[in-house]
Amino acid sequence: MPAPPWPAVASSDLLVLLALVLITLLALKLLPLRDIHGLLSPSPPTDPFSVQHALASYASYRALSLAELDRMRRSYATLLTREQKRLAYELGYTKKLNRYAELIDANARFTSAVCAFARSHYSIPPSPSPSTPDLARVRDALRHLVRDWSAECAAERAKAHAPILAVLSSLPSPSNQTVLVPGSGLNRLAHEIARLGFAVTACEVSAYQNLLYRVLARTQQPEQHTLHPYAHWWSHARSAADLFRAIRVPDVPPFALPSIALLEHDFHAPSARLPPASYDAVVTLFFLDTSLNLLATLARIRELLKRGGTWLNLGPLLWTPGQQAALEGALDEVVAAAEACGFVFDAQERGAKTRAVECEYTADPRAMMRWVYRAEFWAARKV
Repeated sequence: MPAPPWPAVASSDLLVLLALVLITLLALKLLPLRDIHGLLSPSPPTDPFSVQHALASYASYRALSLAELDRMRRSYATLLTREQKRLAYELGYTKKLNRYAELIDANARFTSAVCAFARSHYSIPPSPSPSTPDLARVRDALRHLVRDWSAECAAERAKAHAPILAVLSSLPSPSNQTVLVPGSGLNRLAHEIARLGFAVTACEVSAYQNLLYRVLARTQQPEQHTLHPYAHWWSHARSAADLFRAIRVPDVPPFALPSIALLEHDFHAPSARLPPASYDAVVTLFFLDTSLNLLATLARIRELLKRGGTWLNLGPLLWTPGQQAALEGALDEVVAAAEACGFVFDAQERGAKTRAVECEYTADPRAMMRWVYRAEFWAARKV
């Protein structure tokens, strides 16, 4: 008999190999991928939205902001002539730089409180994190905080929330219905939906947002925290007073609103443990274009909805900057993909499947520039 084309393997080796395969399969069955990664790697996650990365960024807010201010001071000192410096001084530019330094310290008191909460809530030791801090994400999160929880941004919120809340208000028996809000951010929309009587689950992967919300949820008084969210960006300012103005949050403490359930996970991840076919409605606000795989997101939304459940979406198609999405669809392509995935669109104005809603997002209402989205709204049902 000819020899087999593979090397001989002892029966004991086969048993060991079989045992390893079974152990691996069991681990994959019992543990979500992120949990397995955590067991194998004791170092902080490299996920840019992880708690460790967000904590390192909030902890570095003051140092990074002061370093940026130092570069501004050097430019002022080296690029102007003596006569130009004299004029700039008379215009109050030196005082403006000094005032910015004071506001960095004011914002840093809040970010330090966020860090203290994070270390306590997540049992993180105060040792330095090896994560590379991201000042831009901290600033972006602070502006999201102001957008969702300040009186100044109430009009911006209302414009974006109104179409969604109008449809949900028309649904019968909200107390018996569940709503999922993936990409919930600072969760103001989730709380407004809960006000209508729905049981709401919010799902947010970014620890930058979740840390701020957790701090806010423990806030006892309206306007307890003072921020200067626009102080760092000197373009399009009408005055230094506008640039440096204080914004107080929250206009209403979250504890004073109907409660929600918050899952700090990517809604695609098994670790989110979202049960299939369990939600009467899924609401996506400025979320769909953050997906790197549009088709997977559409399929996931459909998977989580009950049969006949409603998907409400409002947002642009500003595909994720800095990351290459698998599909960067135009509006008609997104609608066609959703229909192919098993959604039927309710008729909007003049029988169209979608309608445009002009709205802003984290805008400074006093600035000289306006960035207005012609976001698209639709209501679609799972069939």
